[in-house]
Amino acid sequence: MTASPTPAPRPLQPGEEHPLFTLVEIMARLRDPQGGCPWDIEQTFATIAPYTIEEAYEVADAIERGDLSDLKEELGDLLLQVVFHSRMAEEQGAFSLEDVAQSISDKMIRRHPHVFGDHAYDDLADQKAGWEELKAQERKAKKKGGVLDDVPAGLPALTRAVKLTKRAARVGFDWPSTDKVLEKLAEEVAELQVEIDAGDQAKAREELGDILFVCANLARKLDVEPEDALRATNAKFARRFAFIEAELAKDGRTPDQSDLAEMDALWDAAKAAERK
Repeated sequence: MTASPTPAPRPLQPGEEHPLFTLVEIMARLRDPQGGCPWDIEQTFATIAPYTIEEAYEVADAIERGDLSDLKEELGDLLLQVVFHSRMAEEQGAFSLEDVAQSISDKMIRRHPHVFGDHAYDDLADQKAGWEELKAQERKAKKKGGVLDDVPAGLPALTRAVKLTKRAARVGFDWPSTDKVLEKLAEEVAELQVEIDAGDQAKAREELGDILFVCANLARKLDVEPEDALRATNAKFARRFAFIEAELAKDGRTPDQSDLAEMDALWDAAKAAERK
C-alpha cells in the first residue's frame, strides 16, 4: 500500500500574517514594560521553567488519552513556553525565536545525513548507533568532558536515572543481563528491610532511592520507559479504585465506611472485570 502524501501547509492569504508571528507579537506586547501584563513582565527563565515542564506533561497526557483536540491545545500551550523563553532571551540580547528555530533545523539536518546527505545506514540499529555517535561529537565540541556531564539535572528523577545508566553503559559500565539487575534489586530490597527494622529513616530513604535507581536501570534493560510504565500503573490504580468507590456507592457508602478486607475483595473484582 502506498503511503498517503503529506498534506501541504495552508497557504497564507494576501495580507494575512503567519500565526506564529502573531504569537511572537503577543508575547512582546505582554512583556512590554509600558502597558504589558505585570505578571508576564516579572517572570524569569527560572520562574517559567516549572510551567514549561508542566505543559510538556499535559502534552503527554493528551497523547495518552488519544485526545487530538486537547493535544492541539496543549501543544499550543507548550509552544507559548518556547516563545516566552525566547522573548526573554531576546530582551537580553542572547538569542531570538528565529535563532532557536535555526539551531534545531541545523541539528536535525546534521543528525540525518541519510536524509539530507548521501550517507547510507545498513539498518535501524546502524542508524541508531550513528545518531549516538553524532551526539557524542556534539558533546565533544561543547567541551563536555565527563560522560555524564550534560545529562540535565532537572529531568524527572526516573528519566534521568535511565539516561545516566544508558550513558554509562555506552562505555561498558553496565550489567550484562536483566538477571543481574534483578539480583541487585533483591539485594537493595534486603538492605532497605535492614534499615526499616533498625528504624533509621535517613538510611531507609537512601536505600529506597537505590531501589528506584535499579528499577530505572531494569526498565532501560527491558527497553521500557519507566515514566510511561508508572503513568500506566497510576491510571490503572485510579481506575480500579474508582470501581471500588462505585460498588460501595451502590450501598450508599464511601471507602472510609468500608474496611481493607472488603475493599481488597472489590479490587480483585475490578481486576477480574478488566480481564473479561
